[in-house]
Amino acid sequence: MTETAGTPSEPDGPAGAGEAGKDAGGETSRTAPGTEPGTDAGTEAEAADAGADADSGTDADAGDGAGTGDGDGDGADGGTDADAETPKHKRHWLRWAALGTSVVVLAAAGVGWWFYRKLDANITTDTTAAAELQTYEKERPKPVSLDAQNILLLGSDTRSGAGNSKYGRDDGGSQRSDTTILLHIAADRQSATAMSVPRDLMVDIPSCRKPDGTRTKPQFAQFNWAFEFGGAACTIRTVEGFTGIRIDHHMVVDFRGFKAMVDAVHGVEICLKEPIDDTDAHLRLRAGKQKLNGEQALGFVRARKSIGNGSDTERMERQQQFLGALVQKVQSNGVLLNPIRLYPVLDAATKSLTTDPGLDSLRDLYDLTRSIRNVPTEKVQFLTVPRQPYSADPNRDELIEPEARELFKRLREDRLVRVVPDKDKKNKKAEDKNAEAPTDEKPDDTGSASPTPAPTFSGTNAAVGMCE
Repeated sequence: MTETAGTPSEPDGPAGAGEAGKDAGGETSRTAPGTEPGTDAGTEAEAADAGADADSGTDADAGDGAGTGDGDGDGADGGTDADAETPKHKRHWLRWAALGTSVVVLAAAGVGWWFYRKLDANITTDTTAAAELQTYEKERPKPVSLDAQNILLLGSDTRSGAGNSKYGRDDGGSQRSDTTILLHIAADRQSATAMSVPRDLMVDIPSCRKPDGTRTKPQFAQFNWAFEFGGAACTIRTVEGFTGIRIDHHMVVDFRGFKAMVDAVHGVEICLKEPIDDTDAHLRLRAGKQKLNGEQALGFVRARKSIGNGSDTERMERQQQFLGALVQKVQSNGVLLNPIRLYPVLDAATKSLTTDPGLDSLRDLYDLTRSIRNVPTEKVQFLTVPRQPYSADPNRDELIEPEARELFKRLREDRLVRVVPDKDKKNKKAEDKNAEAPTDEKPDDTGSASPTPAPTFSGTNAAVGMCE
């Protein structure tokens, strides 16, 4: 007697329906052993119908995809091909944008290089002075503060050259230092002191090499003869001789350059208590506030006989005030930080600028300008060497000692130089106040500072405008 696999009890209806529902959802159908054929057929049929419905929906979706794709019935492929076009177009435009940017950058670099070369070529190098100074190197003072800079600024009154002849007669190209300023830039670049040297100051002038190759004899004479004798080198050796300050660099600017720089910053504002009418200086100005152009500014700083008491002392004070106003104008208008506005100033300066080899390139001048562009205007000070009428000739000047020695020592050692207006210095109340001022002396072993205040010198600063 043969037995069948066995006939287990039929599963509950609800359970069978649940299995069919799972098959329709796409899960694998597992039929328990012994399931009756009728039950299997019903379950498989339902599963088939459910699967057909699911397949039909999938095919329709695929067909839709094919309609939007490339026609191969593969919806996924069709979407990928469409999306692939966008990155290609992006890459195409990115390449063109990069090419265009490169062209613009190269063009700008080319223009910038042209401007750089043009400005750089404007500067004249004084190799003669460098050679003369090298000959006397052993006699020159040694630098005390290596990071500080001492630059001798010379305003040449030469009448030779285009634009200068109308200011006087040219005696074979001779020139004198119409203005001489020793600019001391502190090592920390937080202050700058400009010390004027009177043209009529009586000093010892060493033997100097003249332009024709001959040499002058050492002599005691007025200061501006040094420039006429032997140019910048003779002037530098003379200044180093009576100050003991090592001159690191020098610059010579003529009339034309000064005018052009003032015009490049669109004029400088001044205030006059009285009108000026000076034929020698080619200057006529009304009283009150007004803006001077380059031509007027040159006459203003050169005028002597028609303003005040006609002394060179007053002229130097006027020059210092004007230079302070010029510095203030440059800094307040952001010229140093704006290449478009800075270029005309540099072009004007370099066209009539003669320097030593250490400052004869635009890069050297830029580095110098960058190092001092953040100096506060109140820390840009102007003063004149302490002097008085020369005992043998009141039309000449001589140094006042020991004030002059103290000033030179402080500049030489890069120490604090305090400058106050002359009227305040003479006022007893101001002197008492200065006596309480902080000193730059180092504390002693007990930790207390010296009670002696730093000395004051008559002068002004760039923050004090000419109209205050």
